[in-house]
Amino acid sequence: MELFTAICILCFLYLMHHLYKLFLRITNQRFYMIAYQCYKPAEDRKLTTDLCASIILRNKNLGLDDYRFLLQTMVNSGIGENTYAPKNIILGKAVHPELIDSLSEIDEIFFDTLDKLFANSGISPQEIDIVVVNVSLLSSVPSLTSRIINHYKMRPDIKAFNLSGMGCSASLIAIDLVKHLFKTHRNSFAIVVSTDALGAKWYCGKEKCMMLPNCMMRSGGCSMLFTNKRVFQDRAILKLKYTIRTHFGANDEAYNCGIDMEDNQGYRGFRLALTKELVKAAAQSNLRVLVPKLLPLREIILFVIMASYRKITKTKSSSLAAAPNMKTGVEHFCIHPGAKAVVEGFGKSLGLDEYDIEPSRMTLHRFGNMAAGSIWYVLGYMEAKKRLKKGDRILMITFGAGLKCNTCVWEVMRDMDGSNVWEDCIDNYPPKSLANHFMEKFAWLNDESMSFLSLDDIREKISFEIKASRC
Repeated sequence: MELFTAICILCFLYLMHHLYKLFLRITNQRFYMIAYQCYKPAEDRKLTTDLCASIILRNKNLGLDDYRFLLQTMVNSGIGENTYAPKNIILGKAVHPELIDSLSEIDEIFFDTLDKLFANSGISPQEIDIVVVNVSLLSSVPSLTSRIINHYKMRPDIKAFNLSGMGCSASLIAIDLVKHLFKTHRNSFAIVVSTDALGAKWYCGKEKCMMLPNCMMRSGGCSMLFTNKRVFQDRAILKLKYTIRTHFGANDEAYNCGIDMEDNQGYRGFRLALTKELVKAAAQSNLRVLVPKLLPLREIILFVIMASYRKITKTKSSSLAAAPNMKTGVEHFCIHPGAKAVVEGFGKSLGLDEYDIEPSRMTLHRFGNMAAGSIWYVLGYMEAKKRLKKGDRILMITFGAGLKCNTCVWEVMRDMDGSNVWEDCIDNYPPKSLANHFMEKFAWLNDESMSFLSLDDIREKISFEIKASRC
């Protein structure tokens, strides 16, 4: 009798689960991505190992311990030698950045990506109904959305939104905003532009937590075109299924994990103190909301049984699932390439293999952490590798200052194999080795004998290594 009751309960749960998913499909509004365009800077903006060392030498506040810290950070970063920096950093204007430098940096990304987006999609700027821009580290008057509207002479009834301070998760926040706007704005086009202005916030002091963004953050950005028009369903490349947003600003540690501030010497920069534990807790809280919508009921039941067994027996056996099998509901994973440790740690917690996290790791190596725009370079890698087939589902997950964790799930509407920023290098990825040349060239900084040299001698030796590499 008890077995019969248990079977009836399971059948009832199974039926309710399918009815719930059917309800979601029926009520799910139309939200299509027509196209996206990532930004690729000019070749003279590339940050080679030698150029990075030259930029570091400009900071006269650094000592031997700081050089060793930066060396270790770059060696463990997962970043290669083909990333890009803002023009004012290359030209040595980091100490006294001007507003025009930041605006020029942003304009170049805006108009390069939007020009290509409009040309490739065949949609004119005058057809756009909604514009959302997210740039966390720069807020100007008039707004950045106004710069776009003025440049393209868009309609006066356009709905414009400017998001700032949202960090690396801002792109998915902007998409969630458009999703809600589409509920009241039928048959509309929307563009979202995600990037950041790094030049104005380049840190010139010696606080380790504030030097980290200098090592990790790079130039990049993306513009996207969305619509809720049914007639564009056949032209769409992706359809939005779910968006989940979670915010942990009530927790002091989470709130302080990333702050724009000045150090004790008055140098302004971005303080980064994001721990693996914070990232894991934020992701788990977000996925608790997403998983019931995404995974089949049998996987959820199996996970609950395994989790209950682990709790009762207090076992830590790796043979028992510590997390649900996300691959039963998703084929592809776009993890924000914020840092090597974050990508690999998050992949491990979800039970992902090297193939699953490869797009994020390769994006970090080739382009670095480009703030909110990074996630679209991960998508571009998948498209360039011809991984994305009709009907596949893509999970995107991002983290941002605050602390925010945002996820969204897309359905691939047609096989994706278009050209993008990976076109000229995709055949070289993944490379045989992801090691950069910093340790090869500057390992001598860790020698104990260096402690007996003056800073001028150490700087002169670094300069000599740079000049020797160029000969």
